[in-house]
Amino acid sequence: MEHSAFVFATDLEDEGIDRVLDNLQERARLTGVTIAAAYHAGRDIFPHNPRSTMRFLDAGVFFHPDARLYRDTRIKPRVSATTGGVDTLARASEAAAARGMHVQAWVVFLHVDGSSDAVAAAARNAFDDPFLTDLCPANPDARAYAVALAADVARYRPVSIVAESLHYPLLEHGYHHERYFLHLGPLARFLLGLCFCAHCLSAARADGVDGDAVRRAVRAQLQRVFDRGDSDRDIDVSRARAASLADGELGAYLDVRERVVTSLARAVGAAAREAGSRLTFCDLSGAVKGYATGMPVGDAAAAIAWRFGVGWAELAEACDEIAVCGYAADPRRLEDDLRAYAASTGGRADLAVVLRPVPPDCDSAENLRRKLEIASRLGARRADFYHYGLAPLSALDLIRDAVSYCAGTATARAET
Repeated sequence: MEHSAFVFATDLEDEGIDRVLDNLQERARLTGVTIAAAYHAGRDIFPHNPRSTMRFLDAGVFFHPDARLYRDTRIKPRVSATTGGVDTLARASEAAAARGMHVQAWVVFLHVDGSSDAVAAAARNAFDDPFLTDLCPANPDARAYAVALAADVARYRPVSIVAESLHYPLLEHGYHHERYFLHLGPLARFLLGLCFCAHCLSAARADGVDGDAVRRAVRAQLQRVFDRGDSDRDIDVSRARAASLADGELGAYLDVRERVVTSLARAVGAAAREAGSRLTFCDLSGAVKGYATGMPVGDAAAAIAWRFGVGWAELAEACDEIAVCGYAADPRRLEDDLRAYAASTGGRADLAVVLRPVPPDCDSAENLRRKLEIASRLGARRADFYHYGLAPLSALDLIRDAVSYCAGTATARAET
């Protein structure tokens, strides 16, 4: 099993590329690095960054784009000013390759902050309000940009492009000053995140689905919530319950969304493979469930991916690998989630797992070791650790101990 850590360009430029790679390769005993090539805005605490403990990340790309690839796209990549516009992806990829480390490029595709030319391609809710930070995967301009971005990043020859946000958005994604002064249950939150832009309605119409009727039904349902200031208080919302709305027509609308996401992943994957890279689709369902507490409850993570427009049988065939967020403190929960992913994808794509070697998910090498053993036993090809710059350096020691133990155990089994 291979291992890597997610890193920001700020980690590499502020601490120094060689120092970061030394820490990953020598201290943590990792075989690779996953570099953020395109990322959204953020404000984070970096406990060992020598330049700034608190960093504001300027959204954009952290490499030098090839303008020819975007000649016919309305949306253009914007080079982030956070690191002074240097080509961090090129510098770090070259340094990692010289050490024999594999490189993955981490690309946030459709979550785009601060791009004025992206507003027209934004997802729109049932009230026609735009999600200004989220492009709609049905929008042809968003799709053309995503394909061009994949081809651009693939020029750097990463073994894989780890694709985040290559799907529909949800209502909540931690946008700054995001707030709701009324109770929104899981169904209301899901319905508020549904896109009904002209291109989604057109895709529905082409499949014989009355998207306008679905939008009217969703608006009416949400208006009832707004009028009384309260909604359901269930832990989760099932696809079956959501699909039953609009006299069952919402179920057909969800099917259309899944075809949209699959076709986009297929196009992005083709662009990556043409340059010799693989496409790793990063499913955020585990983060939805466990990000804040590390204690996911209810259905397995794979069972809620439909909210993003993910249909596993078709999507898995469009991708080379599925990366799942194993954000859970209990190794038994991780095992349940991985089994559900394996069953959902039917072996059509490789599995990788993203683990956090820090609280709330992990407080010991033993905990991390058990998770790595489970992932390996269930066929995961790789484990990626989130996140080098956000975690204390002591997390590298937990990773080293867990990785070394599992490697030693695997060697002993092979010898017997």
